[in-house]
Amino acid sequence: MLESIQIKNFAIIAALDLELDRGLTALTGETGAGKSILLDAIKLVAGDRADRDTVKTGQDKAEISVCFNVASHNEVLTWLQDNELGSDEECIIRRVVHANGRSKAFINGQSATLAQLKDLSQLLVDLHGQHEHQSLQKPLTQQLMLDTYLDEQALIEDVKQKFSHWKKVEQNLHQIRNGSIEREQRIDLLRLYCKELEELNLADGEVQNLQSEYKRLSHAGQLLDQVGTLLDILYDNEENTLQSLLSYCEQSLATQVNYDTTLETSHDLINNALIQVQEATNELRNYQQSIDLDPARLDWLNQRIATTQDLARKHRIDSDSLPDLFQKLKLELNSLCGSEQDLEETERELEQVRASYLASATQLSQKRQRTAGSLSAQITEVMQELGMKGGQFSIQVDELDAETSFRQSGINTISYQVSANPGQPLKPMNKVASGGELSRISLAIQVILCEASCIPTLIFDEVDSGIGGGIAEVVGKKLRWLGENRQILCVTHLPQVASQAHQHLRVEKTRSIDDTTTSVIALNEDERLEEIARMLGGLTITDQTRAHASEMIAG
Repeated sequence: MLESIQIKNFAIIAALDLELDRGLTALTGETGAGKSILLDAIKLVAGDRADRDTVKTGQDKAEISVCFNVASHNEVLTWLQDNELGSDEECIIRRVVHANGRSKAFINGQSATLAQLKDLSQLLVDLHGQHEHQSLQKPLTQQLMLDTYLDEQALIEDVKQKFSHWKKVEQNLHQIRNGSIEREQRIDLLRLYCKELEELNLADGEVQNLQSEYKRLSHAGQLLDQVGTLLDILYDNEENTLQSLLSYCEQSLATQVNYDTTLETSHDLINNALIQVQEATNELRNYQQSIDLDPARLDWLNQRIATTQDLARKHRIDSDSLPDLFQKLKLELNSLCGSEQDLEETERELEQVRASYLASATQLSQKRQRTAGSLSAQITEVMQELGMKGGQFSIQVDELDAETSFRQSGINTISYQVSANPGQPLKPMNKVASGGELSRISLAIQVILCEASCIPTLIFDEVDSGIGGGIAEVVGKKLRWLGENRQILCVTHLPQVASQAHQHLRVEKTRSIDDTTTSVIALNEDERLEEIARMLGGLTITDQTRAHASEMIAG
């Protein structure tokens, strides 16, 4: 149940702190007083998109906070727990809209997304608008209303998922069948590519090794000459070699160290240098012996590198990526070569998912047909109470035979048909019902759906428009009856409806030179009598209108 609403700087509401009770609460006031602003605020915390124009002029932000008592609402408690937003008894939803258009949402003090607000609010509040009878003429709305009363969400979702699976498999089969020519052409091309890459047989990392070996062999003569020169300088030259000079220096210092130990460091360094020269000489000799002047090997390397580069340019990739490309193309080739088998498997799969979809869709259709009969009878009964004596209402549920007509909503077409007067045949409601009749039919449907709903708070925004007199009194009594077991908020201009309320709120607009504000006042018994009298008598309230108002409230 909605226990309280706090609003600050929203539209023309500067500040509002409203406590609400169970039962039927009527919101009344002059036209343009701002009754719908309160509902707009509730819609905002229910996940509607924010608009910077909702922030009161001159203010930085607007804030709306609503508090629900959810102690006995297990479905809401489960949702809160699943989303780690749990609360034992209260659920507080808060929405902040800044003047730049940005907004933030909170559930029980924690940040929340608009999707979460919408999911949660659908369990807490059900809002019925004054123009609902217009959308009631749309086939999609008619189906959704029937399914709401049906209360088979798991089956409806199952049909939807199986339809999506069936369409996906059907599209896959279509692609396989229509891609035969392109597939064969692709297979031929892939076989050519794979043959070239297989003959190349390039290993991972081989490109870099080939380039290193080619560079060494192509400069082998230069390398041998230079190494020979270095060996002469280091060791081989019979005259002053670097090794003989270092050896002389080492021996000389070894003798002098006997006289001055401070020369030990210099002696050690030169001795180490001599060792390094000897090791370098050995390394250069080994390298000299390893170099092989092999023109045939050089030609082979040149040809292999050229072939590798040509294939890399052909496929517009780096040479190093050719082994990975080979594996990728082989997988694609194997996949395409197995497509004939895929065709047969996909055809079998399509038949299986089609049969599964039809089984669930047929089950849903049967439930819809049974429910449509019961719901039609109940709506017809309420229509009689709303002044449409002899009128009939019927929900036609037809099954679609053609596979091309299958839908994610099932295999049905839903049509609401009505006979507004005795003796008239049933026809689609948008062709035979007047505006006033549509309003009453819409209200009858909403009353029945609300009876079946487990949502604790229902909001009616001028759904009684287009009716009056004794019918308005029946509507008021119906809403009061609904309010016996749940919370009903009703924006109304009709005294017959407002007089049935358990709680009465008046919306007032106050104008000053600089500002316009809206306030909501909870009326006591005397104030309520005056408000009903105003709704009955207009600007001039007489003792007679007060007496009439008192009679309506008492009755």
